[in-house]
Amino acid sequence: MGKEMRIVLRNADKIDPNSIDDYIKAGGYRALEKARGMERKALIEEVKKANLRGRGGAGFNAGMKWSFVPPAEVTYVVCNLDEGEPGTYKDRTIVQKDPHTLLEGMAICAHAINSKKGFIYCRGEYPYVVEHLNRAIDQARKKGVLGDFDIEVRMGGGAYVCGEETALIESIEGHRGEPRFKPPFPGVAGLWNRPTVVNNVETFANLPEIINRGYEWFASIGAPSYPGTKVLTLSGDVVNRVAIEVPTNTTIREVIYDFGGGIRDGKKFKAVQIGGTSGGFIPESLLDTPIDFDSMRDIGATLGTGAVFVMDETRDIVDIVTRIAKFFEHESCGKCNPCREGTFRNFKIMTKINRGMAAAQDIENMTLLCKVMQKACLCGLGQAAPGPIVTTLQHFRHEYERKLLA
Repeated sequence: MGKEMRIVLRNADKIDPNSIDDYIKAGGYRALEKARGMERKALIEEVKKANLRGRGGAGFNAGMKWSFVPPAEVTYVVCNLDEGEPGTYKDRTIVQKDPHTLLEGMAICAHAINSKKGFIYCRGEYPYVVEHLNRAIDQARKKGVLGDFDIEVRMGGGAYVCGEETALIESIEGHRGEPRFKPPFPGVAGLWNRPTVVNNVETFANLPEIINRGYEWFASIGAPSYPGTKVLTLSGDVVNRVAIEVPTNTTIREVIYDFGGGIRDGKKFKAVQIGGTSGGFIPESLLDTPIDFDSMRDIGATLGTGAVFVMDETRDIVDIVTRIAKFFEHESCGKCNPCREGTFRNFKIMTKINRGMAAAQDIENMTLLCKVMQKACLCGLGQAAPGPIVTTLQHFRHEYERKLLA
């Protein structure tokens, strides 16, 4: 039986999330005080040695990311709370249950890169979360715990592409949310062309415990290459639809059957999609794969946002992927041709297959198109969009073939 280990959610349901005094009594802001007593290079090195890798999509070492920020008069800390993936609510859960953990983590990062200003970019569908965050920020200001570091919440307009860090930066600046060409990367030229660190909520929320307990403690938890814990959100045909936090060496099978309680109504398992809408579909034969970033990548899947969408034996894989293709066609920002045209064509071909009007050549054409998109699209949205198609063709091709024209 797998067990939860709560680092990010350590205070969840134990303190009043609306009370900074409760957070301080639970040890809050001690890590920030400790961090401010450290040299900036030493602080960055501590995070780097902990091997805290981004809990968003790329899995990049957070300390390494910070180290790319050059000395500058103006730098920014940006938190990605866009969370636009359907079925994902881990960052919302963290913020609603313990907002000061996020604020403290951002302030630790701010000290490391000598920043005086931070932004939290919150998805447009979370107005109540914005109110919650603003309350916490106001409390922190009045207590003076953030020092000369100030945080502002900006609300997005509902564009999925703004989960990509450069599109998010464009949106904060008041521009249309479209990804930028890289390089330069945000660490060198980000918000208003200034050095900027962009991390997501879960990444920042790990920092207080890393500083309090030390890098060796954190690095010893879970998978050595991707240490620590991961917050996951279970949905779909699973008994327990919950948010959990588990060590990164936990297997997919343990997540579904130990924490999720197995498949609902006594039905059989068919597939699970992890990491959000762009995540790969995983068959039963791969359920003993650990949930760490590298192990998931090795099976052609992603860890990404931590969304775990479980499907039972009655689900129509082709129909589900068609709906996903429609989502990506709708959410493409249209800046680059491979994504703009690729998502459109994929949706048209998937619709044709789903309606029983396609031939085998349509599958071959779509496979080639997916390969082009994975190589040629400008940002992670377009590159990842073919994932559900590619993995279902790999593991569930028979479901496609039975819908083809005779």
